[in-house]
Amino acid sequence: MATDLQTILKLSVPVIVQVGQQRMMLSGVLGLSPGVILELEKPVEEELDLLVNNKPIGKGTAVKVGENFGVRVTKIGSPQERVEALGQ
Repeated sequence: MATDLQTILKLSVPVIVQVGQQRMMLSGVLGLSPGVILELEKPVEEELDLLVNNKPIGKGTAVKVGENFGVRVTKIGSPQERVEALGQ
């Protein structure tokens, strides 16, 4: 059993940082082009959502790391909640 757990803990899963979302009519999606700005209904100061398997596991704030973006985790679900996000 311990070997199975060690194998599972080595799995790589995508973690999504969701800045926001916007609903658009299909005609608007088809009209998108480079340079268009999509306004999101999320205030700049609001925390970003951390998702695994499209399920929330925590929150964070955007930070600059050298020339890249990063996320400082501010809230995280319990280990059980994070494992449950991997299921289904």
